[in-house]
Amino acid sequence: MTTLFRYRGYQWAHWGDLNAFFGLILDNISNLVILTSILAGVFAYPLDSIFALMIPGTALGVLVGDVAYTWLAFRLARRTGRTDVTAMPLGLDTPSSIGITSAVIGPVFLETKDPVAAWQVGMATLMLIGVCKLALSFWGEWVRRRIPQAGLLGSLAGIGVTLLAFFPLMKIFSAPVAGIAALGVVLYAILARRRLPLGMPGALGAVILGCALYYLSAASGLFGMEGVSAPSFALHPSLPVPTLGFVHGLGVAASYLPIAFPFALVTILGGVNNTESARVAGDEYGTRDILLTEALSTMVAALCGGVAQTTPYIGHPAYKAMGGRAAYTLATGVFIGVGGVLGVFQFVIEAIPEAVITPVLLFVGIEIVAQAFVGSPRRHARAVVFAMVPSIGYLALTNADSLVEKFGVVAVPAGVTGELELLRLVGNGFILTAILWGGMLADLIDGKTRRAAAYAAICAVCTLFGVIHSATPAGGLYLPWRFSTGLSQQVALGYLVVAALLFIVPPSPAGNDGAAVPPPD
Repeated sequence: MTTLFRYRGYQWAHWGDLNAFFGLILDNISNLVILTSILAGVFAYPLDSIFALMIPGTALGVLVGDVAYTWLAFRLARRTGRTDVTAMPLGLDTPSSIGITSAVIGPVFLETKDPVAAWQVGMATLMLIGVCKLALSFWGEWVRRRIPQAGLLGSLAGIGVTLLAFFPLMKIFSAPVAGIAALGVVLYAILARRRLPLGMPGALGAVILGCALYYLSAASGLFGMEGVSAPSFALHPSLPVPTLGFVHGLGVAASYLPIAFPFALVTILGGVNNTESARVAGDEYGTRDILLTEALSTMVAALCGGVAQTTPYIGHPAYKAMGGRAAYTLATGVFIGVGGVLGVFQFVIEAIPEAVITPVLLFVGIEIVAQAFVGSPRRHARAVVFAMVPSIGYLALTNADSLVEKFGVVAVPAGVTGELELLRLVGNGFILTAILWGGMLADLIDGKTRRAAAYAAICAVCTLFGVIHSATPAGGLYLPWRFSTGLSQQVALGYLVVAALLFIVPPSPAGNDGAAVPPPD
């Protein structure tokens, strides 16, 4: 018998839920590990503040969302009479978890040296994301039909290459024996989709092998790992109590809207696509129900101190193929929620080395990049690549700012033409820049020059207000008559010239459908 429990004929718990649970739980734990690693390892944010202030509310958002999705599965089974309904998987969003910690909370902490102030800005940013998602949940389909996939997916692909692939790769090589071994399991079981012994989930197998090698090396004193030991287990209870502390961070968080809004937009559109994917697999959920749930669970997390948004995960058909029903989402929500309250994750996060967990993140980055090309029309491949470029600028900017902070170098003042100012213009607002660039080129490829002109005009306006290409070190918004630089004004003027040219030229037939273009002479 593979069925464990029934409710009015619905087989809501199945042995396949066990495999699905391990896959979903490790995805969420990976995000908590990465969030902690970025704040503590890169920005020296106090670990105690992360576990006491941020993790409980963040975990509560997962609990609320997964319980709601479990209930939606029961409701769908009751309405359709089907016994094999699979709940929509929900968890912490990887790109925005990295983006908010590395582009908002970390920089604010470096500037203020106040962990509470940085936390409040993180809460406020998450609340703004939740509000944006709440509004967009009623317009997700409309937006999806009007913004080319190349822009939306290309912006994510840029994050996949830089934040999800490059940074994890460096962590893997920090403890190469364990890290590369774990990476090998990820490549074999997850990317190549080969079956591990006993049907073990690939992520779980990678963590088990990586941790075993890591701590064996430490115990034997090999590879310079003397003195490394596993942390002692201890509970650190911390309730996710509702707080209005985010109100104090709203003023600063508003300047980070160019970062927050694209993340909200991308997760809403991802929710639309994931719902359609579930529908194709046989589970016809209401799109608005799925989107409203992720918006409300994100806002609950922000209200209780969380700093990472929840989102429906890609892969509902995969969880269905595993035999998952509704028990796996319920178990994941309870495990993450209760673990966050009891402080269990402090032990888990400290026990799993970064080199071991980051191969899972590398897999996510590779999948996002691949999906950008597969999910977009073939003729838009160039637009996907073009949309990835601003993320590379942000990567260079992050490294430059890190060196400035580390060595105490005086940054190039705003308004002075220099390498750092150029990096700021390219990197600040990189997600929205990527969406606009990708959309503009995709429309040009399709011969829609007037729509492409509109994208260029939007780029010009956004540049003037610092929404993209912000000239401030923190990438904040500003009024053009109060803060502006000659270089940023030139960027805006350049966009306006492009918009005028594209508006004047007559529409032309769409380009080829992806056939190879001869190389230039």
